[in-house]
Amino acid sequence: MKRLFSAMTMAVLAVSVSAQNFDNLPDPIEDVNKVVDNTPDSIAKALMSRPKPGSTRKGTNPVLFLIGNSTMRNGTRGDGSNGQWGWGYYENKYFDENRISVENQALGGMSTRTFYTDLWPAVREALQPGDWVVVSIGHNDNGEFFDQKRARAVIPGVDPDTMYVGFNQRTQRQDTVYSYGTYLRRYISEIRAKGANPILMSLTPRDAYDEKTGLTIRKPQTEWGAYIAAVEGVPFIDLNERSGQKLDRYSAWKKKYHFFGDKIHTSKYGAEMNARSAAEGLWESKNPQLKPLQAMMKNVEPVTCDVRREKGKPVVFFTGDSTVKNADKEEDGMWGWASQAFTVFDESKITLFNAARAGRSTRSFIREGLWDKVYNSLQPGDFVTIQFGHNDICPITDQKARGVIAESKDTCHVYKLDNGTFELVYSFGWYLKKMIDDVREKGATPILVSLTPRNEWPGGKVERRDGSYGKWYREVVAETGVEFIDLHNLSADFLDKKFAIKSLPQDKEKAKQKIAELKEKAGRYFKKDHTHASKLGAQMNAQSFAKGLREKKSELAKYLKK
Repeated sequence: MKRLFSAMTMAVLAVSVSAQNFDNLPDPIEDVNKVVDNTPDSIAKALMSRPKPGSTRKGTNPVLFLIGNSTMRNGTRGDGSNGQWGWGYYENKYFDENRISVENQALGGMSTRTFYTDLWPAVREALQPGDWVVVSIGHNDNGEFFDQKRARAVIPGVDPDTMYVGFNQRTQRQDTVYSYGTYLRRYISEIRAKGANPILMSLTPRDAYDEKTGLTIRKPQTEWGAYIAAVEGVPFIDLNERSGQKLDRYSAWKKKYHFFGDKIHTSKYGAEMNARSAAEGLWESKNPQLKPLQAMMKNVEPVTCDVRREKGKPVVFFTGDSTVKNADKEEDGMWGWASQAFTVFDESKITLFNAARAGRSTRSFIREGLWDKVYNSLQPGDFVTIQFGHNDICPITDQKARGVIAESKDTCHVYKLDNGTFELVYSFGWYLKKMIDDVREKGATPILVSLTPRNEWPGGKVERRDGSYGKWYREVVAETGVEFIDLHNLSADFLDKKFAIKSLPQDKEKAKQKIAELKEKAGRYFKKDHTHASKLGAQMNAQSFAKGLREKKSELAKYLKK
């Protein structure tokens, strides 16, 4: 029998809510769209940017509807313009769009209760037999029951016989509040009534850790959701646990950048992590109810480099731009120095894998998933060389989107790109530190390598970029203690010894002519421009790298030819 709570019971309940670590988020402020989530104004704007429920359906294909809050769809428009992303934005990459549509119907600020009353009716109306619905909501289920601004709190727990009746100031009518479990039961019942398939999923973890264990705090809604799923015979995916385990493997620094702005909302990195965790949970589930959905999934297995491993041999992965990997084919063409690494390494002892890609910067190499392939391939004992710079100080917002903030300290800024999308861009040093940290996480050894010198001869000596990149490299080295091979200056020393002159003529035209002669002489180490190396130049840079390893007594030096 349902019962009403007394004022005393409600006071006890308020203490219970606090004790169970519910989120106490501050009142919202205007976002970049000049709206506040969960007001009539924000819902109206969100409905214009969120797809109309069911509108993404292709023919008779099913739709996978995502039901949640700002951790699933952040901001009113969900476009990352505030630097925060919800994981629902990335979930479609794990499903075959020719067989199923993924529709993110989440909205920031919603609770289990307010989504059910305000947004669920339209989604429910759009459901068709064979559709799927993931319900992962609950971060905002705390607060006051009937306040004027939010009125979104629910009763903690799963008891179906609990409710509270009062006057809802937000809706200006009498209202009844039920338990968290009761709302989940209602979603399940109404999904099934339309011939669709419900899936319960626990919440995303917060940037909060147990003081004793240091582990990510798990949410109480996990147990409630798992209980309801078991009782109702519904698939349950523990997203909270899956992402929590990943965060627990990360360094403290890495944990932090998976969130942005506060301790609950995720950056692109955090959103992508949660999207993958959700997909992995669905893919790996043994629940037979999920077999039809699993048949429509893709890209769940992590991408890796196509490296051929041999027992007892570590792998050295070379990362970078075209100065590390170029066409590497024509004798008289452009070559990256890692293509010539075989000239200095003993391949009977170590496997060489060139993962570099022409035209990339630290930012674009990571954004395009090239870094993930290396990261996913790493094993303890491997080595990774990290060498970027030639493309990093390019325009930040143009079509190639590869420019970074020109410094080494941790900093970032949200930019609107020329194509109309938004991206949180970090500094040159930050991207290097991310790669270094990732490699160490896998038990491998990162080696930072300075960029190759260019065929420029100011003052009669080859150009040195020690005031910009050189300075940033060394600041990263000082902060991280990473091994550093200064290939830039090693190769520059070689070129200076071979071609530099002590002083240029006083006459400007004669000095200009002398520099042109220097560039022509040194040109056999370069090809087509002042940056890219010829095959001879690539071999020279490989020799410089080997020299640096020996001088530093690097562990990697043990695998060089005698």
